[in-house]
Amino acid sequence: MGKTKKVGSTGRFGVRYGRRIRQRILDVEKAKKEKKPCPNCCKPGLKRVAAGVWVCKKCGAKFAGKAYKPY
Repeated sequence: MGKTKKVGSTGRFGVRYGRRIRQRILDVEKAKKEKKPCPNCCKPGLKRVAAGVWVCKKCGAKFAGKAYKPY
């Protein structure tokens, strides 16, 4: 498998599907994994449990949001 420094997690697709679609997927996956602040305790500890379901690691608050971003 080639190097994935530029393509990141979309390197699993290889040369398939086109550059723009892979770039969009990369942006969504980066936004999904970054730390986000909890609306209850304001500490960065939200984790995505399922599509649209978010849980705070610190205070245990569970709430619904968007699929890839909680707000």
